[in-house]
This record gives sequence, structure tokens and C-alpha cells, in this order.
Amino acid sequence: MAKACGVSRHAVVDAYDRLAAQGYLVARPGSGFYVDEGHRRPAPRSEPDVHGGYEVAWLIREVLEASDDWLKVGGPWLPDEWMDIEAIQQAVRALARGESSHLVRYGRPLGYPPLRQELQTLLAAIGVEASLDQILTTNGSSHAFDLVVRTLIRPGDPVLVEDPGYYNLFGFLRFYGARLIGVPRRVDGPDIEALRHLATLHGARVFFTQSAMQNPTGSDTAPAVAHRLLEAAKDLDLTLVEDDTYADLDPSPGPRLATLDQLERVIYVRSFSKTLSGSVRVGFVAASKARIDSLANVKVLTAISTSPFAEKLVCRLLIDGHYGRFLKRVRARIAEARSLALPLLRGAGMEVFVEPRGANFLWARFPGIESSKELAERARDQGVILGVGDVFRPNLEASAWMRFNVALCDDPRLGRFLNQIR
Repeated sequence: MAKACGVSRHAVVDAYDRLAAQGYLVARPGSGFYVDEGHRRPAPRSEPDVHGGYEVAWLIREVLEASDDWLKVGGPWLPDEWMDIEAIQQAVRALARGESSHLVRYGRPLGYPPLRQELQTLLAAIGVEASLDQILTTNGSSHAFDLVVRTLIRPGDPVLVEDPGYYNLFGFLRFYGARLIGVPRRVDGPDIEALRHLATLHGARVFFTQSAMQNPTGSDTAPAVAHRLLEAAKDLDLTLVEDDTYADLDPSPGPRLATLDQLERVIYVRSFSKTLSGSVRVGFVAASKARIDSLANVKVLTAISTSPFAEKLVCRLLIDGHYGRFLKRVRARIAEARSLALPLLRGAGMEVFVEPRGANFLWARFPGIESSKELAERARDQGVILGVGDVFRPNLEASAWMRFNVALCDDPRLGRFLNQIR
């Protein structure tokens, strides 16, 4: 083969080794490589089956598995072409040239210290004074919620969540056996009177909430509502878990619950996955020292450590200023996309829950149409995957609302579909 192809024997052996690793060939010592007669090519992967039900795992798998030909306007991610890929490539090359322990060693239990120092600065920017031992790195926000749930909640426990709210969190809580109690989300934040009533009625001791650019509604918790929420938490002995995953997209970041509380009763979660890279999974939790110590124990038992390479990469991007410049550009693009998406949805006759200040989501519905699930099935026939409102409700209750990612709303397929509904 080497002679026939005019290449070295080493190149041919390397190619054979790769084919053997994929199951096409079998290596027989002293004899050579042979076609594996038992090998069968995997069947072509079909598109996800919509009839499996609108459970959270199905939605995530559908969006991840569907080909790029589909318009995933219900998905959470910014387009690849919006991301700062060049800066990430430069940082990767720089890390490859430098000291290499991050390529083979496990990370520190709390995470890479220089990155935690940078995170300390990010927290200070929103008025949260945290020591380094109050910050724990995670593999994105989903990992952070996993640690929090394992630490605070036991199967069967009642847990307060926003209705509507973050579907991935809901799916994990249900999988873990928690009883989800929905607190209505209003334009100005969670309904505090409903929260007080439900917490008392069910004996709940944990509430998951988003103060800014809430997913899926894009709404913000007003300062007065935030103060009332902290008062209620104190009266009811509630732990508040504040999800600030989209903080870096905020054009004018203001105080969060963690700012007002200074991490006494609030556990603060944040991530770079949505803004920097879905492949480089880095997030963090900030909380009291005692809580961080408990979370770190769960982290090392379930994951040993987070990736030193990924954390050094994020740290480098934060230090050299690439990330800050990228965020200015992407915030401007989101604002422009939102200014085009709003008239598109309203022009099609949809009601929009709120005009977001900085979020890349719009929460909208067609008046008179009760099931967004039926609309999603129709949209799928035209290559459009909508964000069905059912999955954003605590227990998959029916919903007329849908989530739209403004970064993808300029695709003509969406406009054509929406205008058929009127």
C-alpha cells in the first residue's frame, strides 16, 4: 500500500490503526490488517421523533441532533458565526506553547486560582464582595445546578421554581425526584404573594430564580420585587438559587439578589457556555464559605475536578481583553436582531410578554391559540424547530407561549410560517 500510494509505511500503518479503532479493520500481530467481517456501518441517523413527547431531554436532544439545515429558532444558542472563534484559537495555541501540566493533571477542587481571581473581579463589578474560597468553578451552569441540587435537595422535597422558567433545570429536578412548585413569573419578577403562600403550604425551603434577562421571558426582576423576595426568604427560611447564566449579555448590569444579600442566603450561578463556547464548558458558583465547602465535596466525589485546560483558556481570554471586546459586539448584534424580531412577531399577530432590555429571547403567543405544541408540529414540517412553551413550565403543563431566539428570527422560513397562522 505504501508503495502504491507513494507514501511512507508509517503513514499507512497510522491509517490502518485509525480504521481499526473505528471497527473497520482487525490487526493480527505478525500477519497484518484484515477487514472486520463482523463490522456493520451504523444506520443513517434519522431526525428525532416528535411523537416521543415534549419532555426536556427530548427537546435538548432534538436541538443538538437535528442537522444544520433545520432552523432551531427555539434553541438557546447564538449562531456559530457570532462567536469569537479566532480569539479562542489564539488562546489555545498560546496554551499549547506554554507550561503543559493542564494537559495531563487534574484540577484544584475549587478550580484554577487565577481564574477564580478573575471571577472575583466579575462579581465585584455587580457589587458582590466574595473571597476566593467563596467561588467554585463548574462545567457550565448545568453542572453547577447538579451540585446545588445534590447538596440541598432530597428526592420528594418540594422545590419552588419560576413558571415559566429554565427547562433544563426543571428536567433535572424532576429526574432527581423533587416536587416542583411553580411560582408565577410576572413582567416585574416572581409573584411574591404566591411564593409566600406556596412555600408555607408545601414547606419548600429552596427557590430557583433569575433576576435579569430571565429565560424564557427575557424579563427583569424589579428592585422593589427583589427586596420583597429577600424579605420573604428570610421570613420563610428560604435558600435562593440565582441563575445568572446570561449575565455577560446584559448591556447594563445592575444589582442582583446576590448583591443585596452578599451571598448569605443566595447561591449565585453563572456560566461562559452561552457566550464564549458551548464546547469549553466553564461556569461557577458563588456562595457562603460553608456552602462552597459542601458543594466542593460533591464536586470531587462526582467529577473529581473541572478541566484545568478549559479554565486556563477562559482565564486567558478574560485577562487579555478579547472577551470584553467580543461582548460589546455581540450585545450590539442582539439588540439589532431584537429590533427586527419584535415587529416580525407582532406583525404576524403575536402577543409579546415583554420587550427585553438585553436578552436574546422573546416570549410570545398567538391570542386564541391554546396549544403551542400543535404549532410546533406544523412548524417542524417546514424545517422550523420552535421553543414549545410546555417544557418551560415546571410540570410540563400546557402552554400557548413559545420562546424565540432573536439571533435566528431573520431566517425567511420563520416569517413564512408565522404569517400562515393568521
